[in-house]
Amino acid sequence: MLLDSFQHKGLRQRLLKALYGKGVNDERVLTAMGNVPRHFFLESGLDKIAYDDRALPIGGGQTISRPYTVGWQTQLLSVVQGEKILEIGTGSGYQSAVLCELGANVYSIERQSLLHGKAKSLLAQMGYHPNLVYGDGFEGLPCHAPFTKIIVTCGASHVPQSLLCQLAVGGRMVIPVGAGNSLYMCIFDKVSETEIRQTKLKECSFVPMLQGIS
Repeated sequence: MLLDSFQHKGLRQRLLKALYGKGVNDERVLTAMGNVPRHFFLESGLDKIAYDDRALPIGGGQTISRPYTVGWQTQLLSVVQGEKILEIGTGSGYQSAVLCELGANVYSIERQSLLHGKAKSLLAQMGYHPNLVYGDGFEGLPCHAPFTKIIVTCGASHVPQSLLCQLAVGGRMVIPVGAGNSLYMCIFDKVSETEIRQTKLKECSFVPMLQGIS
C-alpha cells in the first residue's frame, strides 16, 4: 500500500523550500519533485528521514541521490516536454519519476537486475511508464538513439564516447566525471556532429559508474 500522508506532503514542501534556498529554483523541477513521494522509493524504516537532503541506501551497494543533487541535475538538463531522454543508472527509479513528471519520454538503464525489477514494479504502481532496460549504461541504447538529453546518475571515470554518439545535435548530456572522490558535474552540449562544448561545474558525490551487468 502506497500511502502519501499529510505529514509526508508537509515534509516534502519543507524540503522544496530548502532546495530553493540552495539554488534549485526552476519552478517546473520543484513542482515535479513535489509530485513524487520520495519515501515510496525507500525501505519503510527510512520513512522518517526520506525528506532529509541526503543520499540514502536502496540496496545493492547503491543509493538514492540526495534531493539537492536530483534537483540540480534535472535543472541543468533543461527538460522540454516530449523530449526523449536517456537516463544511465535507474537505481530506485526516483529520478525517472521526476523526469516523467516533466513530460519527458524516458529511457533508463540499470545494470543491477534486482534494482531494475524493483523500480519497474514501483513506477508502474505509481502510474509512471518509462522505458526501463536492464543493461550496461556504458553502451547506452543505440537502437533508440538519438536522444535529446542524457543524464548520468553515477560517477564516470571518463566520458563514454558511445553516449556522446547517441546524443542528438543540439542535445545536452549532464554527467559527473572524475577519478575516485574527485568528481565534477559536467555539461556536454552537442553543437554539431563534430563539435561538443564542455562546461565543468562544481564537485559532487556519486556511486561509481560500472561496466557490464550484475
